[in-house]
Parts: sequence; structure tokens; C-alpha cells
Amino acid sequence: MAIPSKYDASKVEDKWYSYWMKNNYFHSTPDDREPYTIVIPPPNVTGVLHMGHMLNNTIQDVLIRRARLQGKNACWVPGTDHASIATEAKVVAKLKEQGIAKSDLTREEFLQHAFDWKDEYGGIILEQLKKLGASCDWERTAFTMDPEMSESVIKVFVDLYNKGLIYRGYRMVNWDPEAKTTLSDEEVIHEERQGNLYYLEYKIEGSEDTLTIATTRPETIFGDTAICINPSDERFTYLKGKKAIVPICGRVIPIIEDEYVDLEFGTGCLKVTPAHDENDKNLGDKHQLEVIDIFNDDASLNSFGLHYEGKDRFVVRKEIAKELEENGVLVKTEVHTNKVGTSERTKAVIEPRLSDQWFLKMEELAKPAIKAVLGDDTDINLYPKKFENTYRHWMENVRDWNISRQLWWGQQIPAFFYGDGKEDFVVAETIEEALVLAKEKTGKSDLQTTDLKQDEDALDTWFSSWLWPMSVFDGIRNPENEEIKYYYPTNDLVTGPDILFFWVARMIVAGYEYKDEKPFENVYLTGLVRDKQRRKMSKSLGNSPDALKLIEEFGADGVRVGLLLSAPAGNDILFDEDLCQQGKGFANKIWNAFRLIKGWEVDTSLAQPETAKIGLDWYEAKFQKTIVEIEDHFSKYRLSDALMAIYKLINDDFSSWLLEIVKPAYQHPIDKITFDAIIQVLENNLKILHPFMPFLTEEIWQFIAERTSEEALIVAKYPAQKEFDSAIINDFEFTTGVISGIRTIRKDKNIAFKDAVELFVVNNANSSTKFDGIIQKLTNTSSISYVSEKVDGASFRVKSNEYFVPISAANIDVEAEIEKLSAELKRAQGFLVGIQKKLSNERFVANAPEKVITLERKKEADTLAKIETIIGSLNSLK
Repeated sequence: MAIPSKYDASKVEDKWYSYWMKNNYFHSTPDDREPYTIVIPPPNVTGVLHMGHMLNNTIQDVLIRRARLQGKNACWVPGTDHASIATEAKVVAKLKEQGIAKSDLTREEFLQHAFDWKDEYGGIILEQLKKLGASCDWERTAFTMDPEMSESVIKVFVDLYNKGLIYRGYRMVNWDPEAKTTLSDEEVIHEERQGNLYYLEYKIEGSEDTLTIATTRPETIFGDTAICINPSDERFTYLKGKKAIVPICGRVIPIIEDEYVDLEFGTGCLKVTPAHDENDKNLGDKHQLEVIDIFNDDASLNSFGLHYEGKDRFVVRKEIAKELEENGVLVKTEVHTNKVGTSERTKAVIEPRLSDQWFLKMEELAKPAIKAVLGDDTDINLYPKKFENTYRHWMENVRDWNISRQLWWGQQIPAFFYGDGKEDFVVAETIEEALVLAKEKTGKSDLQTTDLKQDEDALDTWFSSWLWPMSVFDGIRNPENEEIKYYYPTNDLVTGPDILFFWVARMIVAGYEYKDEKPFENVYLTGLVRDKQRRKMSKSLGNSPDALKLIEEFGADGVRVGLLLSAPAGNDILFDEDLCQQGKGFANKIWNAFRLIKGWEVDTSLAQPETAKIGLDWYEAKFQKTIVEIEDHFSKYRLSDALMAIYKLINDDFSSWLLEIVKPAYQHPIDKITFDAIIQVLENNLKILHPFMPFLTEEIWQFIAERTSEEALIVAKYPAQKEFDSAIINDFEFTTGVISGIRTIRKDKNIAFKDAVELFVVNNANSSTKFDGIIQKLTNTSSISYVSEKVDGASFRVKSNEYFVPISAANIDVEAEIEKLSAELKRAQGFLVGIQKKLSNERFVANAPEKVITLERKKEADTLAKIETIIGSLNSLK
């Protein structure tokens, strides 16, 4: 089979991916081997491949391919997350384009539309991962709303409820008015924003007195149910026991006293709106205040907003400020910066809202998860360690988890109401089981399933994905099945630090609750992918390259190398396409080295040269030393460093040194012993490089020899660690210094390689002569003589050794050397003129410090000496 002259990734990648799939190399079933398991952080079903996914999944593929080569039973479980908020928003938008409103549909009809959407678009990102080379066990592809996954989620909800850990409460929650659902505290991003502080004057009932309050949200005055002052504030003793009148709506509200009011902040008078602020709600409960909710679920004002009914809160803010000013109520406005909560998913400004929601008590559940990561005898390792502090902060200050969402796309909460009261419900996995419980609870034997109404809300998406390492192996429904016992706990989790709490910590909690065991051993937290200007990559900035176009331009292997070379462990990645070009160039260099080897004619009658034997011995030692380095880097999840060690080994030691050492003379054959050894060296290089560059390495591997499917590189045996001779590595490093010194002299003196030179050595370091043959071959040195005195000629040092190369007109390009020396002479003479001009200036000599004068005179003397040497060299050539 003819070897193409150039490596063309576009012709190779689909071929080998199809071959791997056809031969089922990615699939895993339990056997007697050591398992190595990774579960993919399930990307949103709405997603397409971006740079973060590229990095994360490249790292996972490197780990899984390496484990496979090491003979482990490698299982990488892929899948997608139903992403309730994001997906429901996309489905609603699509229906709107078709003239259909969600409110016009039943839940079942809407879910059918959602599943149709998922079937059409949901697998895009997984197909894109295949282009990257991801060797997932695609037969195990899971989706968080698959029937068995949903059944597991419901089972856990019922179990936690029965344990008293899930409860229903009327609480102040974070409301996303765009998605029209509640969010957990962790899904709210607090941003500093500039707005206004509005000072409003409230009249006191039955008098001409007034009080002034300061608010950032004048539109909420329709929900005011009290004014609060600090009882020790002497400024407002005249207000005690009185009532105030809310502007515009004219509602009369009490003036209450509470030490909660900060004497120093604002005006000292606080408007209390219990329905729209958590602190106000606490005050309202304490003082038994009325609660007035002024917003619809889209944050437009309801009928309490009077003539503003139906208008958006931010529109009202502008309009009401104008009305208050016209009515003489707005005293002044000031520019004010404060923190505003926004939805992580929709970016909408969060609205605090009172509502009945489902909560999971987290304090006790969190304790084993804290101990697992931060205890004296830790079970789970975070890499880098710096994230342990973040984990500690979150977990030691954990709050109850709001797990209900006002959505249809998701697992419907298994609570069934049989009456109008807040406690008139039962929790069960099925409506049939719920009916039995409802009959027991009410004593009504004639109840029917039609009398039960299931809670409309769905569970938070994270409430399904926190079971992921167990549910993908059916470990919740069938806790003793063969797969969960074999694959759990998994080995490595690779994810971003932004979901350390959302997902990682919660999986740890679930693992100890349901398996009494860690879900994974190691968590590698990657950095964020940023551009060269350190900006986070995003669609809005337009600085995120198209992942598939990068693969098209540089090849999947080139992109993988580019990503990993720019990804130091745990730090943000400054992505630069030049590194992908470097990866592509590296692939081409390896391809050309392979073509060089395959182009050699082999002669079985030739003896192996001593230079080749020594060179191969050195490379074997260097290879083994690199294997040790690679193992150390992998143990610390320094994949960038591991790749760089392999890169240097192949790019420098193999391509630039070893191949030059063993290469036969022009149009001469190579001996078979050396050739076979070089092929073995190449194969070992391919094995350690394969996890990083799977396509290129498999292509070369299959070209080297005819292989059966059992002999494919993807399932080859990883090179074993062996003892190595470190002395030969040090000796060769010394030798490269000698070779570089001779090459520099050849370059400086314009000595062509075809012209042999002599080398004289003053061996002060008592260095080994083992590599002398290699020195001679790589520098065309006719002889190496060890002497005790210096020899005339060009010289250099390597450590304490001195090396001399005699120079004569016979072994240099005279014309080129004369030209070079003449140019040097001209530069030196020009420099001398400048120095002497300065020294002949009486004013300079009289005023300059003595040190400066001394330095200038030294420069003059050195330049004169240099000129004399150059002239002498020129005369010897003429």
C-alpha cells in the first residue's frame, strides 16, 4: 500500500472512527479486568459543541484511551441533560412561531412537542463529539428523561420525602419572570448594576407631617404594608403609633418599630413590602403585616398596580417616577450601585416572590460529603486543591435546596392532592400507590384516581443529574445489579469549576445517601476557556471559534493538541489557534518521519553499526525516563505537561536525534537489526501518543504492518515501565552540546558539511568517549584526538571540556568567510570612530564621572583588539 506524501486528516478521521465503531472497541461489559469508568458531564440537550466541551471531552478521551491501552476495562458513559429551563424556552419559542401558545396545550401535548424537538435537535452535540474522536460507549447513551432515569428520580424523591427530608413550604423564592419558574439560590448570579435611589415623601395620616423613604424600586410601593423605624431613633419619636399613606394608591399603613432598621442607611425610615423582599417578609411575619403580591408571573403588575396593570416592572419604574415627581412626592434621585440577582439561564432580573415550593433539607445530607473531600482521611480528591476552599465554603453554609420548578419539561413531582388544603396530599411513585395512601389518610374508601390531582410542577434538572453516576448503571432502581457493582464508584470526573456545587457536590451527597460510597475517586476541574485577551469565550463577544471549523482546518488531532498545550492544570485556558497549527505541524512532522523510515532499503546481510546500537540504547533510556515523567504528570492531572513531555521526546529526541543517528548514508541501505528496532521505537511512540492524537497514530500504526482487528492500536498494550540507565542520558546530553558546538563553528566559518574537520579535545571533565562515533557521524568529523594542550583553531567549551577545530583555507568557503569578516571589520571600525569621537571631546572627558571614562577607554581597547584579530584573519585568507 503506497504511503501518501502528505498527511490529510480529512481522509483519515472518518475512516478510523468508523473502523473503531464497527469493531466495538468503545463498548464495555463487566469482566475480570480492572474497570476504569468515566461518566460524561451530560451537556444540555439544547447544546452544540463549544470550546469548553472540546477541552473537557478531549481530557476525558485522553484518560479513557490511556486506560484502554493499559488493559483496563474502559467505560465512558455519554449522555445529555434535559435542561428544563433552556429546553422549555426553546420549545415555547418554536411553538410561538407556529402560532401555538403553551397555555393552549395540555401537559401531554406540550411534552410530545418537547420530545419531538429533542429527537430532532437533541443528539447534535453527541454527533459533534464523534468528530473530536471521543471514544464513548455509545450503546450506553443516556438521557436524563429516559423512562428508567425518570423512574429513578421519582423513587429518590419519594424515599427522601418518607425520610422527612423533603417538605413543602411557603417561602420567599427566586423567581425568573422570563422562564416563569423558581430557581435555587445557586442559580442566581449577583451582578453590580448602576441604578437610582428614589427619595419618596409619605404623608402622615391626620396631620401635615411627612416622612421620607429611599428605595431603588418605586414600582413596589403598591405592595407596601408598613413603614418601619428604629425604636431608638430620636429623629422619629413623633411618628410612633401613627400611620402613613402610600402615595398614588392611598393605602393607610401602620408605622412599626424594629431594631432591624439601620440608623445610618438611607433616611432611617424603611418601607416594608413583605411579598417582594425576604427581609421585609421576616419583618412582616414578626409584626403580622398584610402580604400584597403586586406582580404577575412575568413580572408585569397585576390589579394592585392600578392604572399600571399589565405593564412590565421596568416600564412602570420609569413611568411611576414621573408621576411621583408630578405629584410632588419624589423629593430627589441619586445614582446608586447595588447588587442585582439575575437568572443564570435566562439572564432575567430575579424577582423575590412568595410561593409554595418543595425543599430538600441539606444540612445532615451534606455531612458525609464534607468529610469525603475535606476530612482527615479523604475519599475524594479535587484537582487542583485550591477548589477545596470553595467546596468547604458552599457545603458548610449549605441551605435547603428548592427542588421544584414551574415547568412541564422535567420529572413531574409525585405529590397527589385530594383536597384544597395545603396538607391535603400524599407522595407516591404512582397514582395507584397514591390512591391507597390517600384512602388511608382520609379514611374515604370510595376515593378514585380521578379524585387525585398531581402537582403541576417539575423537579429541578439538577435533581435528576445528581444521580447520574448511579442512574446510568440503573443503581437506584436495581441497587444490586451486576453493572453498578462493577462500575461504581467511577474513577475520574472531569468538569468545570462553575458546577462544583450545582452538580459535583450534590452527586457526592447522593452517592453517600444511596450507595454509602463515593461516586468517583478524583475530580479534575478544568479552567475556563478564554481568548488571548483573557476574555471568556462567548457568542455575544464573537470570540468563540466554531469548533467544527477548527477540526476541518487543523484536524481533530491538531485541535486536541492545541487545546491541551494551552490548558495548564486547573488554570484558565488562553486559547490560541496558533497552538492548533502547532498540533497540525507536529502531526506532519511525525508523518514525515514515518515516511523517511519506510523509505529506507533494508539489507539483511549488513551488521549493525555501533553508532546505531548506542543511539538506540540511549533512546530506550530516554523513553523510559519520559514514561516515568508522564505517569507523574497524569497522577497530578497535568495533562498539558504529559503531552509536552511526549512532544519533546518525539519532536526532539526521536525525529531530530535518533533518526539522524541511525539514518543510512545517501543511497545506502540500513541493516535489519536497526530497522526493526526503529520500527519498535516508532510503535512505542505511537502508543504513548495515541490518547492525545488517536487518528494520526492509528493511521501510521496500520501502515506499518498488516494488522488484525485485535491488533489495532486502540487496543494495543501500553509500554511497560522498565529500569533505565540515567548515565547514558546524561552522557548523551553532554554529547549534544559537543555536536552543537561543532555545528556552530561550521556555520560561523562557512565550512560545508561535505568537508570533514578534525576535533581536538582537552578532556578536563573526563567525559565518556562512548558517543564519539555519533559525534563524528553527525558533524562529519574525520578524527577526534584527546590532547593535554590547546590547539590553534576555533574553540568552544562544554562544561569544563575544551574543544578545538583547526581552521584552514582548505576547509572553509574562503570567499564567504572574507565577505563575513569584512562586514565585521566595517562594523567594528564604525563603532571605534564613535568611541574615539566621544573621548576626544574635552567637555565630555572633563565632566563625565571617572567610571564612565574608564568604561569608554576599555571599549576602545577591546574594539582595537577585535579589529586587529579580524585583520589578521583576513590576511591569513588572502
